[in-house]
Amino acid sequence: MSVFFDDRGPLHYRLSGYGEPVLLIHGLGCSGADWGLQVTALKQRCRVIVPDLPGCGSSAAPLGGYSIAGFASTLWALLDHLDVANVNIVGFSMGGAVGLEMALQRPNQVPRLALINTLATYQDDWRKWTYARTSAALIRLLGMRRAGRIFAAGLFPEPWQRTLRDRASEVVASVPKNSYLGMSDALEQWTAIDRLNRVKSRVLMIAAEHDHTPLAEKRLLAARLRASMVVVRGSRHGTPFDASNATNASLLSLLADQPPPSYDRLSCDTAACAQALSMLGGMAEDHAICVREEQ
Repeated sequence: MSVFFDDRGPLHYRLSGYGEPVLLIHGLGCSGADWGLQVTALKQRCRVIVPDLPGCGSSAAPLGGYSIAGFASTLWALLDHLDVANVNIVGFSMGGAVGLEMALQRPNQVPRLALINTLATYQDDWRKWTYARTSAALIRLLGMRRAGRIFAAGLFPEPWQRTLRDRASEVVASVPKNSYLGMSDALEQWTAIDRLNRVKSRVLMIAAEHDHTPLAEKRLLAARLRASMVVVRGSRHGTPFDASNATNASLLSLLADQPPPSYDRLSCDTAACAQALSMLGGMAEDHAICVREEQ
């Protein structure tokens, strides 16, 4: 793992593969280590850049507090340091908000943008507000470890997903409570809804059938972004994990400027993937070790 020293604090990141650069931005409660299922597929044709966002994994909490715009500026500073002028961006959940903000900050430098279970605002619907506040209340009441088990059970409820469930629980448990709550507040306060016409990227939206925000809203966002959109049958919010094959096929099609996979190919992984998942190694372990070293 490498480190970039920005004026907001040190930022840790991983590099792998060769080719056109692609930046993978993780979600809330995760770290860059959690992109393992995608890095394996993408590094065959891309230079994959995987940061730990400030306050996540090995990266220290940002000086000046958490904000989506601040995350985006920090990642552009990293890319400038790496001499990457144009970059394809993939963002999951909160990472999609950061990716969208990056595309708004420098519209001409993001040729392709993939948003996985992402929205452009979390301010306009009481259901989203309630979900965010309920999650924060659980953390304050129960602590990160017990709340992590509840979150993981909702994300990965199937018996064959025990490996994913256990890893997700450990990953969330390793995040400092104040960091998680700070990022959650930053996401709740952020909005891009009035700036979407500035996006110039070719956009692909990947949406889970059973995500905790409605498909209808994602379809409206896709229309405003002139984006392609795919729906992954059976998937919940953690689509890069519970539907890794569909996610990877969709991302590879975007990066090759090809149409997205057909609907019959877009479904949640099955128990047959469990062995591959068990061999992935390092997702939760690397994340937890990094956090312990920082502490």
